[in-house]
Amino acid sequence: MAFSSSIFSVTQFSSSLASRPSSAISRQTRFPAQIASPDLSPALFDDRRKFVGGVMSLLTKSIKNRVYASINSIDSAATPSYPKSEDDDDVVPMPMVMIDQDADPEATIVQLSFGNRLGALIDTMRALKDLGLDVIKGTVSTEGSIKQTKFSITKRDTGRKVEDPDLLEQIRLTIINNLLKYHPECSEQLAMGETFGIKAPEKKIDVDIATHIHVKEDGPKRSLLVIETADRPGLVVEMIKVMADVNIDVESAEIDTEGLVAKDKFHVSYQGQALNRSLSQVLVNCLRYFLRRPETDIDSY
Repeated sequence: MAFSSSIFSVTQFSSSLASRPSSAISRQTRFPAQIASPDLSPALFDDRRKFVGGVMSLLTKSIKNRVYASINSIDSAATPSYPKSEDDDDVVPMPMVMIDQDADPEATIVQLSFGNRLGALIDTMRALKDLGLDVIKGTVSTEGSIKQTKFSITKRDTGRKVEDPDLLEQIRLTIINNLLKYHPECSEQLAMGETFGIKAPEKKIDVDIATHIHVKEDGPKRSLLVIETADRPGLVVEMIKVMADVNIDVESAEIDTEGLVAKDKFHVSYQGQALNRSLSQVLVNCLRYFLRRPETDIDSY
């Protein structure tokens, strides 16, 4: 039939367009001067049904073949490339160590996290025992993608919380040393990584910019000293010695290490009373002088 053969010829042309000249479709075929009445006989619909079915079958096979070729092909020209999103496991989380003297009246609380990478921390508990400490309780909690491990520790000889500043600093450094040992990828995010890690931190914290010291009211008997500065080994002991030099008593402390930054809180008093404004300013000046780099020291206290 003329109508069905006309459709078929156009389809053939579209499939071999590169090999046939543009004059293959006549002006009469594309722009007929007169449209004849269509042939609506049943035979015509049977032929068209068979033709459309055959074309759809070929089209489906072609699509499937192209999909399979895209999946299995190793040719970069045949397979589209998409940028890979960075996996969370490739991002090194920030290591955090906190020593809390206020949460429990009978024990010192040690809390640490390193994303979701920390295991049972058997070696860390063993290292704490080597310091003469007992781990009396341990809990693990998950907040989002961060797993937090918390220890309650006491001194083995007294059964009470740790009061000695030197021992508190040993606890902190012991935990950080174990992090560097068993998770060396955290080396670039810890101040001690420069000395004990496999790679020193790329970014250095400016002490002048990072140091913030505030004394806040905390009742009539004590004041709250808040210090944020660049971390370094022995920092806690040295700060407590500075306080002792001006007769400031440290009643309790919360020692936080967040990557390269130390964020510490001390409950302090002077002769059993909270610090007044002038004494608070003296303490802030003393600590600021101590924490600043030698080349930028200008004022004296």
